[in-house]
Amino acid sequence: MTSIAYAMGGSPGGTAAGGDSGWGFIIPMVVIFVIFYLLLIRPQQKKQKEHKALLENLAYGDTVMTTGGIHGKITGLTDAVVTLEIADKVRIKIARSYVGAVLQKAGAPAPKE
Repeated sequence: MTSIAYAMGGSPGGTAAGGDSGWGFIIPMVVIFVIFYLLLIRPQQKKQKEHKALLENLAYGDTVMTTGGIHGKITGLTDAVVTLEIADKVRIKIARSYVGAVLQKAGAPAPKE
């Protein structure tokens, strides 16, 4: 009587144990990517879009705050540079992308403090 040894515990005519063609790995990776997209990528894209719209709508006389926390009134605008008056006769130039928020639009009533 002869005995046949099967490598890796396989059975004659059947598939190897755990041979699910890799779906057990692909499906969790797709789920992780979808969660990553919904929680990180999409909100970041939305924030960038809002900041770009804010920068495009800057106007003379707007009161703004820079990303560094400096408050000032816009006295000059170009495509890349914003001139801010931060005190009487004190003006600084910053890159347009460093404007973090518009505190008051030109011509709007001042907020109550």
